[in-house]
Amino acid sequence: MSQKIVAIGDIHGCVRSLKTLWNQLKPHKDAIHVFIGDYIDRGPDSKGVVDFLLDVQYDRKCVFLRGNHEQMLLNALNKDEMDLWMYNGGEVTLKSYNHARHISDIPAEHIEFYRNTKLYFETDDYFFVHAGVPPHQTLEKSKEDAKAMRYFLWGREHLNAFEVPWEKLVIFGHTPRPYPIQKNGMIGIDTGCVYSELGYGKLTALVLPEKEFIQQKSLD
Repeated sequence: MSQKIVAIGDIHGCVRSLKTLWNQLKPHKDAIHVFIGDYIDRGPDSKGVVDFLLDVQYDRKCVFLRGNHEQMLLNALNKDEMDLWMYNGGEVTLKSYNHARHISDIPAEHIEFYRNTKLYFETDDYFFVHAGVPPHQTLEKSKEDAKAMRYFLWGREHLNAFEVPWEKLVIFGHTPRPYPIQKNGMIGIDTGCVYSELGYGKLTALVLPEKEFIQQKSLD
């Protein structure tokens, strides 16, 4: 029997929505829970989201993928690329850390969490990644391709591909849509929890292998 997996889309600081969705997922508490990245920025309580994730990883099996927003935070920390992160929601993230003035004020436990996030996670049947996979090559080739690592965090070209040579079903977030993306070889589960004013405003979980969607309307 295939291991049951629950993939959870982009959270972006929406901790109330996350906690409520988490309660809805209790029937699947024995599943592997794969978080697709972008825990922080833009929403009201990035610190609260990470605090919650650090707690629940002891209750259920969890895999934390890296999103482009976690990467921007790490680049701000390691490469002094603060401007890009601030432009993309870093300011509200710092505010959630008791109005921190600098990235160095973020607790070490949280920095370690961001650093330990993975670029992808795969099983025999599925490949989980934040943004997507280059549509012109196989998954095996992409895993060995340094350029593909950036695509895993930022790419979107696969959304326009007619066919893809991927060996497994790819589950991703990053590109918000009012409804989950379901195309040949791929499922996108970023339904824009933080973008209620744009007509999105849902946090989505995908239960596999059933391909069942469980959604929570934004409470943040």
